[in-house]
Amino acid sequence: MDHLDALESKSVHILREAYREFADLCMLWSIGKDSTVMLWLARKAFFGHVPFPLVHIDTAYKIPEMISYRDDVAREWNLNLIVGQNRKALRARETFPDGTVGRITCCRRLKSEALRRTLSGEWPRLRMKHETGRLEEDTGRAPFTGVIVGVRADEEGSRSKERYFSPRDAEHDWNVDDQPPELWHYYKTDFAPGTHVRVHPLLDWTELNIWEYIDRESIPVTPLYFDQGDGTRYRSLGCYPCTEPVRSTAKNVAEVVEELRTGRFSRVAERAGRAQDADDDGGLETLRREGYM
Repeated sequence: MDHLDALESKSVHILREAYREFADLCMLWSIGKDSTVMLWLARKAFFGHVPFPLVHIDTAYKIPEMISYRDDVAREWNLNLIVGQNRKALRARETFPDGTVGRITCCRRLKSEALRRTLSGEWPRLRMKHETGRLEEDTGRAPFTGVIVGVRADEEGSRSKERYFSPRDAEHDWNVDDQPPELWHYYKTDFAPGTHVRVHPLLDWTELNIWEYIDRESIPVTPLYFDQGDGTRYRSLGCYPCTEPVRSTAKNVAEVVEELRTGRFSRVAERAGRAQDADDDGGLETLRREGYM
């Protein structure tokens, strides 16, 4: 096996272990490159079928092309797509920059809180109806106790402290200092009732690995990752008020891979364009301890 084969094999193993161990399981889909690779791996792991729901947290501030891409892929791949949103915060204008709060509070309301309440089944959520191809109110609100997430250890400092199977408490709060050891490919999957578990199949992947795999597998990704003619592209995707593109003329996957292999961004953090990271003292640990993705 080459390096990508080894990464793929380990991720598929983690996905299958999660499906075997957790009855109420879902996968978060941010629509970005990492979670889309994770979705591709899930389709491989289960022979073209994804046996658990895909959950997307819609802040109402996503770049419009991201939402179009989400809906197109969900229809084409027949995904069980659930969409959660903090409608209360949006109505109260607890948003940034056109509302009453700063970036970090906006992230707490529209991402962390929306994620917790959507997963717990406390809030209404939408589900794609494949008969119509539209999102409609979901009548079922079963809680999810296991959640598959596409974080990578190299992307940002707090993510390097994760485990493949990472427990949270019932409110999804993360105790960074109390994580189970994972030695010699043995993983703890037996947790006390009420524990919320995050599963991280991509923990060992790097940004270059992700793009090499996208290139090898011909995985469709949103065109926002490529230069559309103005000499910029997005390296990391988020809400449009807090996400800036980078200077790059890479117009396709092969050119993105070449940029990364030559060290084009070796001195620039992958999430440098994500303004909320800077507002959280240069990282995301505060938000992530509170349940942020």
